[in-house]
Amino acid sequence: MSEVHSDVPPAPSAPLETKGPHSRRLKVITVVSTFGGLLFGYDTGVINGALPYMQGDLGLTPFTEGLVTSSLLLGAALGAFFGGRLSDARGRRRNLLMLAAIFVLGTLACTFAPNTEVMVAARFVLGLAVGGASVTVPTYLAEIAPAERRGRLVTQNELMIVTGQLLAFSFNAGIAGVFGDSAHVWRYMLVVATLPAVVLWLGMLVMPESPRWLASKGRFSDALQVLRQVRSAQRAEDELTEVRRLAQEDQKSQTGGWSDLAVPWIRKLVLVGIGIAIVQQVSGVNTIMYYGTQILKNSGFSADGALIANIANGVISVLATFVGIYLLGRVNRRPMLLVGIAGTSTALLAVAIVSMVMPEGLGRGLVVLALTVTFLAFQQGATSPVTWLMLAEIFPLKMRGFAFGIASLTLWSTNFVIGLTYPVMVDAFTISYTFLIFVAVGVLALGFVARFVPETRGRSLETLETELHARFSA
Repeated sequence: MSEVHSDVPPAPSAPLETKGPHSRRLKVITVVSTFGGLLFGYDTGVINGALPYMQGDLGLTPFTEGLVTSSLLLGAALGAFFGGRLSDARGRRRNLLMLAAIFVLGTLACTFAPNTEVMVAARFVLGLAVGGASVTVPTYLAEIAPAERRGRLVTQNELMIVTGQLLAFSFNAGIAGVFGDSAHVWRYMLVVATLPAVVLWLGMLVMPESPRWLASKGRFSDALQVLRQVRSAQRAEDELTEVRRLAQEDQKSQTGGWSDLAVPWIRKLVLVGIGIAIVQQVSGVNTIMYYGTQILKNSGFSADGALIANIANGVISVLATFVGIYLLGRVNRRPMLLVGIAGTSTALLAVAIVSMVMPEGLGRGLVVLALTVTFLAFQQGATSPVTWLMLAEIFPLKMRGFAFGIASLTLWSTNFVIGLTYPVMVDAFTISYTFLIFVAVGVLALGFVARFVPETRGRSLETLETELHARFSA
């Protein structure tokens, strides 16, 4: 794999859009489609508060605790891969409609699960929808957004993810306060996710298909109609010309599958995408998102205090994502990713040291909370939004869903391994040494990003594809 550097973005290939009905239509499309991100966030975050109640009701051991948590992640790995392929074959919009239905069915199955075995299976099904949404929503937004607004619009999905997690933490605390004496309190926490799933399904019924997917299928008149909904008239015509040219070039050699990995520049690009996906996960973010309540409880908070304090993690995630959206329009992607990794690694190092030297109690709990908040500020303000945005940008049109699916399969598989093994690692090595392992891996991640990850800001998807083709072919 060759080293790739380019930090200075060229001028946008088209004039900036003016305000108008097309701009409002784009906002509506963004809000509706990112309900998939809200579900992603709620379903991954709700386990944080529900798990302590499941332990008593379902009789979980440290291993089955990890299995219940990570079964969703295994499903997400497969859902991301096959979801990418399905979105290439059937369309982004139709895929989101199917995923909304799976969200509803998976949530209800989890809510009424009578034992651990059924819960694991239901969480796996729910994970299929989470993984599919993690690929399809960013791809849909990237393909429908103007180049100069792509960063902000795609990252709004990340904002909805962390908003979903904040809602999960808040509902967990509220429901526990009201129904804490009930053995089934965790079921009330889970069932809330059916509401945004229904909103996603109803909303996508009236949303348009991705214009670039339509063009990839030779439906250029349909693609132009969609572009006219979200662009000024002249820009829609100009953009279709470029999209048509690249789509026709791709169709000459199109397979959009495994055989494309034999092409050296595509293979290198997919490897870079896989690396970016791993980098996002090995930061240790999901140890906090899934086990944050337990981390705070073990640091010195009471059970109820840990549930309430964990809301701070959700709040800072949302606020940091707003900062990330602002920065993505003004700062290059690769430097943001480097700063994010450095910040999260430093915060985990501090947590490890504090856990070693401070006695257990409320004082240590408050320091650990401050450090997890700092960790999430870097993760959600830089690392996560850049990760999902770059994975939606860097792959060529003819295999965007497929390649994104491979990268997301890797991301969720890494997430699965971490989610499954974290309780066992803490039990065997203590939280301090577990976090030191994440710090060491973070140093390796910094080296990978600095050497191999390209800059993508400021290009149209078509211009970016041409540039990456040239650079990775060198």
